[in-house]
Amino acid sequence: MQGRELIHAFLLVFLLGDVKQGGQPMYFRNINDCNYFASRIVQRYGNYSHSYLVPEEHRATAYCKPVYINEKTPTLY
Repeated sequence: MQGRELIHAFLLVFLLGDVKQGGQPMYFRNINDCNYFASRIVQRYGNYSHSYLVPEEHRATAYCKPVYINEKTPTLY
């Protein structure tokens, strides 16, 4: 591709229940940075001693998916 440089990056994917959440995507150059945010956004605070008590539609999952994107992507951190 002329004029565009593609790089490997990591897309932060976030689900509530089994529904992928939309919005502006977040891409990271470094897997460790992506994993940090993935681990932080799934933390839940409240009176739940055990995760099975959290209603299914409120259960959060986050992971980092390897992708190939333009290095000038505005949401690349």
